[in-house]
Amino acid sequence: METALNTPARTAPPRPEDEALGLPANLMYGFQHVLTMYGGIIAVPLIVGQAAGLDGTEIGVLIASCLFMGGLATLLQTLGIPFFGCQLPLVQGVSFASVATIVAILTAGGGLPSVFGAVMAAALLGLLITPVFSRIIRFFPPLVTGSVITTIGLSLMPVAANWSMGGNPKAADYGSMANIGLAAATLSIVLLLSKLGSAAVSRLSILLAMALGTVIAWGAGMTDFSRALDGPSFALPTLFHFGWPEFHPAAIVSMFIVILVVLVETSADILAVGDIIDTRIDSHRLGDGLRADMISSVVAPVFGSFTQSAFAQNVGLVAVTGVKSRYVVAFGGLILIALGLAPVMGRVVACIPAPVLGGAGIVLFGTVAASGIRTLARVDYEGNANLVIVATGIGAGIIPIIAPRFYDAFPTWFSTIFQSGISSAAVVAIIMNLAFNHTGAANRNGQPASHEQALRQPEASGTSA
Repeated sequence: METALNTPARTAPPRPEDEALGLPANLMYGFQHVLTMYGGIIAVPLIVGQAAGLDGTEIGVLIASCLFMGGLATLLQTLGIPFFGCQLPLVQGVSFASVATIVAILTAGGGLPSVFGAVMAAALLGLLITPVFSRIIRFFPPLVTGSVITTIGLSLMPVAANWSMGGNPKAADYGSMANIGLAAATLSIVLLLSKLGSAAVSRLSILLAMALGTVIAWGAGMTDFSRALDGPSFALPTLFHFGWPEFHPAAIVSMFIVILVVLVETSADILAVGDIIDTRIDSHRLGDGLRADMISSVVAPVFGSFTQSAFAQNVGLVAVTGVKSRYVVAFGGLILIALGLAPVMGRVVACIPAPVLGGAGIVLFGTVAASGIRTLARVDYEGNANLVIVATGIGAGIIPIIAPRFYDAFPTWFSTIFQSGISSAAVVAIIMNLAFNHTGAANRNGQPASHEQALRQPEASGTSA
């Protein structure tokens, strides 16, 4: 008779995100992640540097700082330490949600020290309230997560269109046939490699298409690598390079609203990538991810960077390639750190034409939206108001995408939250789900949508709630 002494211990099944692919694959797939988000991560320091009146050299320092801090934040999020990091394939970088508030602080005469002080103080407040956000996971059933994931993809499509047209609306060739043709060629290469290539080639289709698209652009005289060697090849980050932080209450309050938006968007990204790679996300894991965002944002101003959050475009890359390993993204973090320490590498990557990024972005961002639609296909629409919830949530998310000035006349705190399509969809879908499915007898089926239903996981003993 078998006794407890010789009964084999039950071991948890391996998580898909813990797959080890080896050094070559990690480097290649990691570099693919960096290329996908590179345009987004350098856009914020470019805009902020210009608004702050910095010269070209100082803007270069600001870009290097954001790359370096993005790499550190990515390592923390993917590898994790106790209480910090969700250990998912999420690339971190400076959040675009903070741009409007940063520019407003600069316009009011605060200067970069005031911006850095506001980021540090607001992120510290955000760190204190993460336990509240980590416990809202049960209010993210498929009809909420599906609506948000779909909106993430839709909200990124204007970025792909802008890149495809040339990236700079003030340029003479913006929207030219040459730019759009280059984007179309890159898109065609992605589709061709995905259809005809081996499994390995298909997974690298985005990276290979970007490389081939850049070669085509170089041959057509649409990119120039001659300036890549201008400037230093290696530079260590300088602490408080732009001055010691200054703490002004009004700036901190404005930035705290941005932090709330970042917490909502990061929650959506964590749940989205968890759904895509089919791994369980509980409140503790969500809280670890949010705390990693917040502590990274607290530290970022020390190196001359801003609020940190997950990049939604890289969620699309995970969906396209099927590469679920967090170690791949951790290598992407190492590459970001290298780019921050070696500005010459960043200048080489910056030579990739915007239309090449646009052609690849159409597939990446469209895949995010398709993943959301796939999630919405699991929702029960019979005998309840779920169809209305999905329709209103997605509709609210699309409004600021198609009409960016829709909320201009609203109070600043309101417009800061709802001018993001992602946070608009999340807030509206959550509130409507609470009103229709969690209040009294509103749920006609008698069962409110639960966290377990959202994750398609059976309830397990010992799981944190």
